[in-house]
Amino acid sequence: MSSNDILDMYIYETNSLLEQLETIVLDAEKENTFSQDNVNEIFRIMHTIKGSSAMMEFDTLATVSHRIEDMFFLIREGTMSVVKDADRPALFDVMLHAVDYFREEMEKVEAEEPLNKDVDSFLANINSLIAKIKGEEPEEAPAPPPAPAPVASAPAAPATVSSAPGTGNPDFPYELRVFFDDGCGMENLRAYMLITSIQSFCAEADFLYEPAAVESDASTSEQIIDNGFLLMFKNAADRERSIPVIREAGSVHSYQPHDYVPAPPQEEEPEEEPAPQAAAAAPKPAAPAKPAPAAPAAANSQQHQKESLISVGLSKLDQLSAIVGEIVITEAMVTASPDLKGLHLDAFSKSARQLRKLTDELQDVSMSLRMIPVSNTFQKMNRIVRDMSKKLNKQVKLTLIGENTEVDKTIVDSIGDPIMHMVRNSMDHGIEENPEDRVAAGKDPVGEIVLSAEDTGSEVIIQIKDDGAGVNDEAVLKKAIRNGIASPDVEYSHKEILNFLMAPGFSTNQQVTEFSGRGVGMDVVKSGVESLGGTVSITSEQGKGMITTMRIPLTMAIMDGMEVSVGDSIFTIPINNIRSTMKISSADILHDSIDGEMVKVMDGYYPVVRAKDFYNLPSGTDEIEEGILMWLESGDCSYCLFVDELLGEQQIVVKPLPAYVNSFDIKNYGITGCSILGDGNISIILDAGGLFAAARGV
Repeated sequence: MSSNDILDMYIYETNSLLEQLETIVLDAEKENTFSQDNVNEIFRIMHTIKGSSAMMEFDTLATVSHRIEDMFFLIREGTMSVVKDADRPALFDVMLHAVDYFREEMEKVEAEEPLNKDVDSFLANINSLIAKIKGEEPEEAPAPPPAPAPVASAPAAPATVSSAPGTGNPDFPYELRVFFDDGCGMENLRAYMLITSIQSFCAEADFLYEPAAVESDASTSEQIIDNGFLLMFKNAADRERSIPVIREAGSVHSYQPHDYVPAPPQEEEPEEEPAPQAAAAAPKPAAPAKPAPAAPAAANSQQHQKESLISVGLSKLDQLSAIVGEIVITEAMVTASPDLKGLHLDAFSKSARQLRKLTDELQDVSMSLRMIPVSNTFQKMNRIVRDMSKKLNKQVKLTLIGENTEVDKTIVDSIGDPIMHMVRNSMDHGIEENPEDRVAAGKDPVGEIVLSAEDTGSEVIIQIKDDGAGVNDEAVLKKAIRNGIASPDVEYSHKEILNFLMAPGFSTNQQVTEFSGRGVGMDVVKSGVESLGGTVSITSEQGKGMITTMRIPLTMAIMDGMEVSVGDSIFTIPINNIRSTMKISSADILHDSIDGEMVKVMDGYYPVVRAKDFYNLPSGTDEIEEGILMWLESGDCSYCLFVDELLGEQQIVVKPLPAYVNSFDIKNYGITGCSILGDGNISIILDAGGLFAAARGV
């Protein structure tokens, strides 16, 4: 494994642990206590971060995590009763500060920037809490010495030191057996790092170790897992100096000192060793090692479970998706080859159907590999609501619905900012300042923000809903007129006024605050979601709250589309935007002075957009009776698109438009991408919502 791979693994593991830690702390803060399971889990997380950071030589990260580990060792030994109620808010704040600190440092590690060396003030806060926790137990003053060394959980070992028999060399009688955390991996390299550290103060001739070939033989990891890593010293002083080094090492579960005692009949038999050693280490570390006969089965079971999940780089998944896309295109080219026209090839048709079936299955599998739940993104909003509630002095709760909904990894990474801006908008603008105002309006004094996700099969619908004051149309319109994006002589509908909120630079705040006032929040939401091929819509009722709805495709790689023709041009419309298709006569067309051509469909009247006229195409039919009307829906817009002919449903691979084409702002004309057809021609993919907005001049 290269150094880059190790660093990537370290970053991924640490970020995952930090997400877990933040969730634990936020949940515990609501209960105003950590459960014993929470304490044990936080201790494990800090121990892992400490060890891996030390291994990567990030000293400040190792120092901070070690000090937090010490604090939770005290809490673990005495339960949460050792933390006064008055000190618990400070404990939660320190832990969330720790999460922020580690995340900032991880970003620096990824960017290859130097880490922050000034952590004295942060450590002072931790030390202050530790002092308060220790002050709860004045009668147990002798207890603190074990605190810095939670791994050595059996210091009642004076009797053990002299009675446990050694394994092999009377010239090196002072032994120290080290056990690493279960499943930490690379035990042989971790053992070698211990050796390197000890060599800095102890000559090579003054100590030995077993297994001996840890640096070069990876198979020694199994021996270390089963029997521990044995260090043997000539002098007792060297062993004592080694103990602090082992305490600070990464992923050390426990260590056990003992002196060599000859075993008369079978001094060199390894079979005798594990039993007394397990007995010596019985208090904590050797509990899993004692049942030797059952260990292989358990180990095999654990190994099987670990192998059921693997981490794969996103670049490899991107490459797989690209290859599958090319296979889909090639399959279409083969089955639609002009050389096959007029031929009746039963065997070929059967094979083509089987190929299509396998291609569909391959596509489904490759897409599912990229699908991850939105839960991590949703959970991060808990922290934003918590911090803003404190700073704005508002009582607000966050409710999450559908957080297990799965979306493409690229999309999940991209929706974090839009969701964050909408949650902050609800906190700052939506929820009322005074609980009394909410009670007077018949609401719960505690505001609520509901963040939900729903999978409709072709797209995911994400909603951010608050029960606040809603949007004041008059205030928004006045600000829009002052900004020059609205005219005082025009009457605007409620929906049009809400759309002003997403204009660049628009904000209703009178002054810039930490959270808003710069007019970038809603603009970021709109541009971010549209870059994913999605749409944003806002609904609001004054006094009742506001709902922001984001509709985003589940994946951006391969989609089902309907191919249509307009003259010699071919377009593809996403299937999820099509409600129905119909043929009508000219008598069914109504002419409105404002909306132009309209058609009645199922008790509703909808505007008609002619693709030929909008795109100024040289050919195509103008007669309504000769073409097809497609009833399209996207977000809040619903209309009918007039085309010449339906060519059929086709699975297409979405290709981005070339950069030089994008420079003409082509997306504002309802074009979102293109695809290669089976006959090699190019089909333009239409954005139903963007096309309607462009045609209406919105």
